[in-house]
Amino acid sequence: MSTSLDASFEPPPPPPPPGGHGLLVGKVVVVTAAAGTGIGSATARRCLEEGAAVVLSDAHERRLHETSEQLASELGEPDRVHALTCDVRDEAQVGALYDGTVARFGRIDVAVHNAGLGGTVPLVEMTDEQWSNVLDITLTGTFRCTRAALRHLLPQKSGVIVNNASVLGWRAQPGQAHYAAAKAGVMALTRCAAAEAAPSGVRVNAVSPSLAEHPFLNRAIPDEDLAVLRRRELFGRGAETWEVANVIVFLASDYSSYLSGETISVSSQHP
Repeated sequence: MSTSLDASFEPPPPPPPPGGHGLLVGKVVVVTAAAGTGIGSATARRCLEEGAAVVLSDAHERRLHETSEQLASELGEPDRVHALTCDVRDEAQVGALYDGTVARFGRIDVAVHNAGLGGTVPLVEMTDEQWSNVLDITLTGTFRCTRAALRHLLPQKSGVIVNNASVLGWRAQPGQAHYAAAKAGVMALTRCAAAEAAPSGVRVNAVSPSLAEHPFLNRAIPDEDLAVLRRRELFGRGAETWEVANVIVFLASDYSSYLSGETISVSSQHP
């Protein structure tokens, strides 16, 4: 049986984004890799819509401040939006991000770790540098951020961490050995961090998207490969970034109070 939808299948359009329901009122949320048009910026927007104060972070300073200014303008409440530049490859910058959040808002309630680096390279052609770059940002960067967040959350005995993994942590895809290995590592890191944090009342979970649509997706994945990936989804399309952000908001909210150490698949892929 074919693993892809027929090429003639016309996918239904995505639904409209939901409005806010006050799920994060009074919470302070940090989101890494939040500049631009991807999952990070969509998560920042949804957290703001749900009533949170949000610290956006990214290594790209210009794009970060453009995104921050846009969200503040759309929201009409600039005091709930703050931007701090951070390269997750640098331990000192990661520590300064979380210290800076506490200095600005007095506490941290939720940390969303979204920073990651992809690319498509056959394993036999992959260099040590390509492997190391993806692992350093995607896995070790998530470790650095999780460690820094826990140093604030554990003493206050509350809080939530949501890490961004990928279905490739479970599934094979040619050319993705470095990225898949890193995302599988994020899942394992999430489970171990959850076990250590539970006695302090801190929850740690992950989301695992399959394909999230944004304007720059084809920089990492060729158009012809994207077409194949879309046909593997039951809806015949990738997720809108806000659809992934909705699951992150759920995990950040009190509606997921009994969930920890879990990886939630945000996918409609069929076998």
